[in-house]
Amino acid sequence: MKRLKYLFVLVLLVIPAVLLSGCESVTQRADTQDTWSRIEKRGKVIVGLDDSFVPMGFRERDGKLVGYDIDLAKAVFKQYGIKVDFQTIDWSMKETELKNGTIDLIWNGYSMTPERAKQVAFSRPYLLNRQVLVTKKKDHINNFNDMKGKVLGVQNGSTGMTDLDEYPKLLKDKIKGKSPILYDTFPNAFIDLNANRIQGILMDEVYANYYIQHQANAKSYSTYISNKMGADYFAVGMRKGDKTLKKKVNEGLKRLQEDGQLKKINEKWFGKALNFLGPVNYKIK
Repeated sequence: MKRLKYLFVLVLLVIPAVLLSGCESVTQRADTQDTWSRIEKRGKVIVGLDDSFVPMGFRERDGKLVGYDIDLAKAVFKQYGIKVDFQTIDWSMKETELKNGTIDLIWNGYSMTPERAKQVAFSRPYLLNRQVLVTKKKDHINNFNDMKGKVLGVQNGSTGMTDLDEYPKLLKDKIKGKSPILYDTFPNAFIDLNANRIQGILMDEVYANYYIQHQANAKSYSTYISNKMGADYFAVGMRKGDKTLKKKVNEGLKRLQEDGQLKKINEKWFGKALNFLGPVNYKIK
């Protein structure tokens, strides 16, 4: 009996050690392995995305995947004769999916933040973004102070969630319960906003502008941007070990800017030539 107890205790001690070792090996592999030769050999790179994020990557009524980042990723890898396979993922698990090797890139309105930089490597930034508070005009909410005691919605794992925690005095401390309602996708948040179950959504400006613009009741919404929360930039996220892949993406983006394709893609999705392309070694603030 004592022997069985000893074996049971030993198993309880060994299992966590094995699991921890497995986690460390996955992270170590992600941080050190360069997978470009494998990607080149199979002729395909796998991009993870939230397929409800307009206009970056979303599905039309017929199910076809379209968007700004879809066009941009295809244009970059066309230069290398590599096909892009887009994989829908749980956005809150994006970094885990990347490290596990389920996907090769996070390319879907992915903001550069110091927290994310600890887990992934970023390409050069390619698009300016800000966080915007979206409300209904009938509620007369014109700034963050007007959200006092109101219910706020945020996408789980989003930059809005990060900024909410980073600048609590601006908005988080004012909302009901000092905690937002978390959503898997922004369309679900808009459903609750329209039903008055929440009174505001903190979200990406590029998404808000495009989404509202394409609604029949577009004039019923209000938007507010606080300069105190600052701006952020979209970039491509990849494993830290993928130094060659990072170089290929950066060079591909540069060529798109030089030959005018980047300008055309910007005009297609935003109606104007936002030809921004940040430096390769952009310092994340």
